[in-house]
Amino acid sequence: MSDSSPVAEDSALFAEDLAEAADLDRSDPLAWARELFWAGAAEPPYLDGNSLGRLPKRSVRRLLQVVEEEWGRGLVRSWNRWMDLPTKVGDRLGEVLLGAGPGQVVVADSTSVNLYKLAAAALDSLPGRAVVVTDRANFPTDRYLLAGLTANRRLNLRLVEFDEVMGPTPEAVSTAVGEDTALVLLSHVDYRSGALVDMAGISTVVRDAGALALWDLSHSVGAVPVSLDDSRADLAAGCTYKYVNAGPGSPAFLYVSRHLQGRLRQPIWGWMGKQDPFAMEQPYTPREGIGSFLSGTPPILGLTLVEEGVELLAELGIERVRSKSLALTSHLIGLADRRLAPLGFQLATPRDAGRRGSQVTLRHPRARELCARLDGSGEVILDFRPPDRVRLGCAAPTTSFTDLARAVASLAGAAVELTSKDAG
Repeated sequence: MSDSSPVAEDSALFAEDLAEAADLDRSDPLAWARELFWAGAAEPPYLDGNSLGRLPKRSVRRLLQVVEEEWGRGLVRSWNRWMDLPTKVGDRLGEVLLGAGPGQVVVADSTSVNLYKLAAAALDSLPGRAVVVTDRANFPTDRYLLAGLTANRRLNLRLVEFDEVMGPTPEAVSTAVGEDTALVLLSHVDYRSGALVDMAGISTVVRDAGALALWDLSHSVGAVPVSLDDSRADLAAGCTYKYVNAGPGSPAFLYVSRHLQGRLRQPIWGWMGKQDPFAMEQPYTPREGIGSFLSGTPPILGLTLVEEGVELLAELGIERVRSKSLALTSHLIGLADRRLAPLGFQLATPRDAGRRGSQVTLRHPRARELCARLDGSGEVILDFRPPDRVRLGCAAPTTSFTDLARAVASLAGAAVELTSKDAG
């Protein structure tokens, strides 16, 4: 085989990309953070941290301590320190990652349950308004729960088409809201494209219309600095198993701006949201403040993992995490332009660094086959989303530039292989 053959040319380009990536990794100020997470030997590049974050080593040690010492030896007496964990961890999460002052965040339940609580409370507080607005392509759970709520209350759900790559803008939202709007539910970062939207601008538009804005932060918390208080956001919820690295099924969080806490009453009345949980008499009297949005018994093991994930990110610094995230996604877009665009891939993520989260999405007509091929071979772990999207998550603490070079080479090789099979 001559050196001018396509295979030799691809090998040379791959070697060039790897050399460039190695230089970037050597100068990466957060390269050391990878050692804080568990990883197996010879593991393939992991570019799905936007679905499930890696396991921090410290979380294993902390979980063993809680299980053996606090549960094993402390038994029921440990509830003396456990009982306040939902608000304690919530305050820390708000401080480190959400730009929220104390007394506005709790960690509990799942994202779906928390969005339901907040949406129901918002609708009940505005009984004269009959319209709820969301993105037609918003994450399914967000749309489903709104569909259920509006159907039960005989309200109108307005599904709005926004540009997938750029996401909702204040201008676009302003045309969708009016004096009949009660609630607007949007994602801060689009799960498909990674588009990061203008929270402050949209919150202002919604507030000026007399409605409430509810934000899903699942794809931004831990990856993008969030400023709930400064943005004058009303309500928010999100998960902790992606960029906060708190583990599969870890408890979610919710945020209620202080100015709304006396006005909203959440619909799931449980004993932990009661003024005195151990006073068993009726009637139900809610706690004051954010604690009124709690319902059931705190999931202590999950809360412990959220706490460790937050503290790890506090040590790394969310601004440094964001800086590396932008460097990774910019480098990945450059690689995709050079190596993948000629093979039929199209960028489906904003090129403007300030308008994207921590992932890059590529569209390809055979994306499903490509992802299945790479998953089956174990070359790279990434993500497929219908109908034709390949998502590459760039979790800054655990992703290297070399990971990106290897992933792009694998995608290119798989695309060439499919084309060759077709030709044959």
